[in-house]
Amino acid sequence: MRSTTPEHRTGPPLGRLYEVGGRRLMLHRSGAGEPAVVLLPGAGLVGLDYVNLHDRVARLTTGVLYDRAGTGWSDPVELPRTAGEVTDELRDLLAAAEVPGPYVLVGHSLGGAYARHYAQRFPGEVAGLLLLDPTHEDFLRRAPRQVPEMLERMKSQDLPEPTEEQLQRSRDALAGHFAKWPDAVRGPLIEHHLTAWRTAWNEDKNLYTEVADELRNAPDLPDVPLIVLTALGHDATQAHLWPADLLREINDMKRTIHAELAASVPHGEQRVLDDVGHGWMHEERPDAVLGALTDLLRAVREG
Repeated sequence: MRSTTPEHRTGPPLGRLYEVGGRRLMLHRSGAGEPAVVLLPGAGLVGLDYVNLHDRVARLTTGVLYDRAGTGWSDPVELPRTAGEVTDELRDLLAAAEVPGPYVLVGHSLGGAYARHYAQRFPGEVAGLLLLDPTHEDFLRRAPRQVPEMLERMKSQDLPEPTEEQLQRSRDALAGHFAKWPDAVRGPLIEHHLTAWRTAWNEDKNLYTEVADELRNAPDLPDVPLIVLTALGHDATQAHLWPADLLREINDMKRTIHAELAASVPHGEQRVLDDVGHGWMHEERPDAVLGALTDLLRAVREG
């Protein structure tokens, strides 16, 4: 059975809800100028996880962050979803919020796959792409054989409900993690992650089946500036998931497929970051992310 995220009793601490296709979707915008930069979260993350990056973006141009349906402060929906559903929804949301294109899309992890698919489907509406350690449709095909075997075993397991003690430990850890977030955001964001921790698991369920096929069967990326940031540093979640020797092989493969992705367009570039992990690279190295974005904006405006 597909799952939904819990509904929030109150509105989002930042941004507002827009009616799109019979659902309410959260979008927050700041700044001014073109092109607008739209942030697409990774699986299990929400727009406000990127609010510190968003605030820096808003000093350069219009910044937009949002929650996909089924995540964050947007209405619940059955998960997982296809990339076509997600990109149609984003397109309609940007229209409803009157954010003019073409856009620079910043996609992290699963959001990177969705950003690519948006550009494949609506090439005239994308001015540039910044992909933060994006997931790739060929990951399982090219990973060491132990990887798909281990993932299949994990998918067959039920995720147990956390105990009160585990929840308190998680709350304390999240409070430390979000210490640098704005006061109005910190508390609601902590409570969200404590209640919606299954979302990443559910969003990723069709990543290497339906979503992978959508990416493979869509047109090539448009000829727009593209930067791929590859994270090869320590990541607590990845280190817990994979043995060290296997993780080294995975990272070698990831470096290669990201390089191929960057080379798939005339103005593509890969930048490898050896000192950041996958999950929070936008917080561990905001200078590298913002530097790449500044370079993209310059290329778009000069192009």
